[in-house]
Amino acid sequence: MAVGITVDFYWYQIGTGDFFHSFFSTIAFNLEGGSWGSRFPVFMKDFYDGELKNARITEALSELDVITEGLKKLPPDKVIWDIEDISKQPPWGSNISTDITDLSNYFVTSDGEDLITTIRDAFEMGLQINEDVHISSL
Repeated sequence: MAVGITVDFYWYQIGTGDFFHSFFSTIAFNLEGGSWGSRFPVFMKDFYDGELKNARITEALSELDVITEGLKKLPPDKVIWDIEDISKQPPWGSNISTDITDLSNYFVTSDGEDLITTIRDAFEMGLQINEDVHISSL
């Protein structure tokens, strides 16, 4: 099942649900000490739960900035595929592009875009058109 972000009629393609969950699992495990949403409550709870209200987008963007900086300090082998079972590995294992230098550029959408940039673009569109941001499945 394909997952994406919608802002009004705009669609931002992400990829599979497992892939998107891995991004959040990686953040929770590595940057929040395994306590989901303890450090980044707007991003990790409001947004991940499927709806980020327009009034909270600026706060989510600030959290995303801190998340990005934190992920830049972590090597790709610190990726977490599923926080509920940290022994699970990504389907591609450790066979990743040499372009991936840290966890901030590890996650690439199914259409080849940087995931963090895609999320940021969706948030900024929400601010621009004064709409909420939603996680949607096709």
